[in-house]
Parts: sequence; structure tokens; C-alpha cells
Amino acid sequence: MSFIYLIPLLPLLGFAINGLGFPRISKTLAGIIGTIPPLVAFLLSLQLFLNFDGKTQILTLSEWIKVGDLSIPLAFQIDELSIMMLLVITGVGTLIHLYSMGYMAHDKGLGKFFSFLNLFVFFMLILVLGANFTVLFIGWEGVGLCSYLLIGFWNQKNSYGDAARKAFIMNRIGDLGFLAGIFLLIQHFGNTNYADIFGAIQSGDVPENVGLIAFCLFVGAMGKSAQIPLFTWLPDAMAGPTPVSALIHAATMVTAGIYMVIRANVLFELSPEVLHFVGWIGLATALLGAAIGLFQNDIKKVLAYSTVSQLGYMFMGLGASAYSASFFHVMTHAFFKALLFLGAGSVIHAMSDEQDIRKMGGLKSKMPITYVTFLLGTIAIAGIPPFAGFFSKDEILAHLYHHDQVMWALAILGSALTSFYMFRVFILTFWGEFRGTEKQAHHVHESPLSMTIPLMVLAVFSVGGGLINLPHFAGGHEFLATWLAPLLPESEGLGEVSFLSLEMGAPLLAAFLPAFLAIYLFGVKKSIPSEDADISGIQKLIYHKFYIDEVYDVLFVKPIAMMSNFFAQVIDFLVIDLLVEGIGKTVQYASTELRKAQTGNVGYYVFVMVISISIILFLGLKSLIL
Repeated sequence: MSFIYLIPLLPLLGFAINGLGFPRISKTLAGIIGTIPPLVAFLLSLQLFLNFDGKTQILTLSEWIKVGDLSIPLAFQIDELSIMMLLVITGVGTLIHLYSMGYMAHDKGLGKFFSFLNLFVFFMLILVLGANFTVLFIGWEGVGLCSYLLIGFWNQKNSYGDAARKAFIMNRIGDLGFLAGIFLLIQHFGNTNYADIFGAIQSGDVPENVGLIAFCLFVGAMGKSAQIPLFTWLPDAMAGPTPVSALIHAATMVTAGIYMVIRANVLFELSPEVLHFVGWIGLATALLGAAIGLFQNDIKKVLAYSTVSQLGYMFMGLGASAYSASFFHVMTHAFFKALLFLGAGSVIHAMSDEQDIRKMGGLKSKMPITYVTFLLGTIAIAGIPPFAGFFSKDEILAHLYHHDQVMWALAILGSALTSFYMFRVFILTFWGEFRGTEKQAHHVHESPLSMTIPLMVLAVFSVGGGLINLPHFAGGHEFLATWLAPLLPESEGLGEVSFLSLEMGAPLLAAFLPAFLAIYLFGVKKSIPSEDADISGIQKLIYHKFYIDEVYDVLFVKPIAMMSNFFAQVIDFLVIDLLVEGIGKTVQYASTELRKAQTGNVGYYVFVMVISISIILFLGLKSLIL
């Protein structure tokens, strides 16, 4: 099993070779060096999956932190959950690397870009392989660093740097909560090892503050997986190149929070109030993301808010203790959302970097592969059977139906919004007449094979990915749920579900009816969204994202800026300058004046000595007389 170490090591080597070799390595070679490591890592992960015997293995690389009774090893844990995450990260990651060879072919910094991509994959692999919360946290922070580097990759524009800093800072806010949770675990258990903590809990050693621990861990997940209120960084992350959007928003960074909650399900199951909170935060985020996506006209922003919404569904599943259903949606979402982002990148590439869907249209004949694959991704995310999204999202909805029917009904509403805005963006992009410039019309063509091959592979998984956990009523064996069962609490199955029942019928209507409405409005009626200046009313409120960024600016940014200015201009001047620097300047002034007594004149020194002796004698005689 020693080859397991190669899985994270290979991307790290790719990072080092491209990083040290840039810019001397040619673009083609840089792409090859960057793509081979995740590909080989995927093949090794596949071998690990095929040969796994069901026994959890912990591989200790070294003793890392040893302070008194605290011992934290640098160790990897190989089990059902980590293996599935390895397959998703390396599989989808390889396709994104291959796609980047075509998409970024003309970028001067290609070698540096692939270096950052490889480093991102390395840290994500460390995150899911870690055998304790501390190693997980190293990968957690590492992907945060890489997201900063990749979002701000095109740093010629200040706005791109602002987006990168926003993502970095908002994630640090969540990470403070995560760190607090880890410290509380150390305080009670004396270590952070999964096996020791979960084993102790199952033996009856339950911390009195287990709810607080679970809540702190979830705060970290809220930041990394973009949940209210720490979600606004994710849409701004669109500033990075499109492959970055696919890597961050589909299979890797944003799923880290869901992975962590599933990994720590033992803690969360002991905290029903926290699980309830998780579910409702997920619902609020799902509805908010879907609502904002309704009127966005930037093709990548639509997909970004869609990601926020879909992550909300995953957390709703976690809140209902439907851990395998949530992870199922993590996997299928990785397929169809990566497909949609890469499809959007193909369109942007053909449209000379145009991202406004109002200036597109009529692309289906000029970009047939992109058109068909984007359509398949749209059907999948809308939840139309028998595509992957239908089985994964509707399984979450089915659990919600038995868990909380109010939450289920609101989740159905969010599903309907998803279907509408996705078919809206699809129709406005590919159907109707071309609305771009003559120069763009002349340039539009299908993307190269390095970009379309990943689209076709992801399309296959977007269509057939539901087979991974196909339910019994559809003739399947729920492989994924069975595979993850040893790590999850026992739960009752959903049983047989009729397509004519409310439980199944409502999600189907929520998938089909909004799609038909979007086809009618934008396909038949050929409606085009209004220009920004003509938007008013509720549409303007939603289009401007409910002014949440502006509210945050008033509540947090401006007060902190005012306080910083106060400390800089008042405290720094009156306290730091006058007290600290003032003492130094006083000593300096005094020494400057006193050293003038040193003239080098012997006669002056004799005169001063005589005067001094006279004063001493006078004072001495005065004291004797008195």
C-alpha cells in the first residue's frame, strides 16, 4: 500500500517542476507536466478502490506534534469516504487540467497556472486523506491559499485581486470557528485523531459541550462551502480563469465543508439542535442562491449562484441525517457543475471573453459539442429523470419529506427556481439569433479537442452518474449508500416510492414546469433580459443580489475602516508617536545637549571641577553647621 503516498506526492511534484521551471518550460510541456500527475493519481486511486477490503487503514508518516501528553501524527486514513473523495478529486481534476491546456493556451503564465492547479489538488488530497482534524486543517488552509492564488491569477485588474482577497478573508472568518472546534476537541480528548475521538464517543465518553464543538466545526464549513452569511466570496471568485471556477465550485474546495461534516457525523448526531441549524441554513442558502440566479446575465455568475444553491441542498441533507444522499449529490454535482462551468468557458473562449448571455444566442449550430453537452448538464441539474441530478437531489428531497415537510416544500420551490434559471441561461446562450458583434460572429467556432473531450466525458457521467446510487425502486442497489454505511449512523431506508405520489410527483413538476416556462418565454417568445438601466422593482433588488454586499459594507467594512483610520490617525499619533517615539526623542535631545559639555578644553574642565568641588564643600559645611 506504499503507493498511497504517491497520490498526493505526484501533484506536489508537478507543482515543483512547473513552479521552478517557469518560464523556461514551454507551454505544451507545462500542460503535460501539470496534467500527468492528477491522471496517475486517479489511476492509483482507482486501483485503491478496486482492491479495498473494507478495513480502515491508518498510515503514519511521522510523529508531527509532541507536547506533553498531546501527540498528533502526520497520518493518512484510508476508508470508504476518503477513497470516494480521491476518485472525485483526481478524476474531475484531471479533466479540468486537460481542459486548461486548450483554454489557457495563449496565456503567458501557463506554467505558473498549472503549478497552482497542481498545488490545489495536492492540498485537497491532504484534506481528505488526513487521519485527524489537524492534518485536515492543513489541507483546509492550503486550498484556501491556492484559491487566493488562482482567483487572482489575472492580477492585472485590481478587481480580480479584490475578489481573491475577499475569498481569502471570508474563509479565514469561518476557519476561526473551525480552529475553536479543534481546540475544544483537544481539551476534552487530548488529541484530534478521528479513530480516538469517535471511538471514545461510541464508548460513552461524550463531551458536555459537544453541541458547541459541532457548531464551531460547522462555522468552518459555512465559510468553505459558502453558506449564509459567509457565501458572498464564491460568486466573486468568478474573477479567476474558468477552469479555476470549475475546480473550486465543482469537485474540490466548496465540497470540503460537506466532507468534514460527514466525516464528523458522530459529533453532529449527538447535537440535534446543531443539525437542525445546519438544515435551515442550507435551506436559506439554497433559496437565496436560486433566487439571485434568476436574473443574473453573466453566464459564470449564474453558475456560481447555482453552486451556492446546490451546496445548500447538500447541507439540508446533512441536517436530515441523510449523509449518503448528501455525498451522492456531492459526486453528481461535481460531474454536471464541472461540465456546465467548462461549457461556459468554451462559450466564453469562442465569444472572445464575452460573458453576458444577452449578447450571445444562436451558438448551437456553431458549437455543436458544447451545445449538446451543456444541454445534458442543464437537464441533469434541473433534476429531470433519468439524469444524475434527478436521483441525487430527489433523494435529498425524499429524506426531507420524512424529516420536515415545511423544509421539503421550500426545497421544492428552490428546485423549481433552479430548473427555470438554468434553462433560461441555456436558451439565451444557444437558441435564437446571434446577438453579438460581427467580429465575434466571425470568430465563433467549436473549441479544440483538449476542451471538448473533458466536456464529453463529464456529460457521460452527468447522464449516467445516478447509477452510482440508483435506488431500489428504480432497479438499483444503492451502491454508494452501502459503500459508506460502515462510517455512517444507521438510518431507515426510504422504501418504495410511487412516481404518482406527492413525494415524487412534486419534484418532477418542479423540474419540468419551470423548464417549459423558460422555453416558452425565451425560446418561443424570444424574450431578452432588459439592460441594467431598465431594471426596476423586485427584479432590480434580486439582480443586485439583495444588496447583501452593500449591507455587509455598511455593517462591517466601513465601521472597521473607520476604526482603523481612528487608530492610525489618533491612537498612532497620540499614543505611539508621542509616548513611544516621544521618549526616544526626549532622550536623544537630552543626550545631544549634554554632550555639548564635552568641549575638549582642559581649562574648561579645570574650571568646572573647581566649581563642582566648591559646591560640594558648601553643601557639606552647610549640613555640619545645621
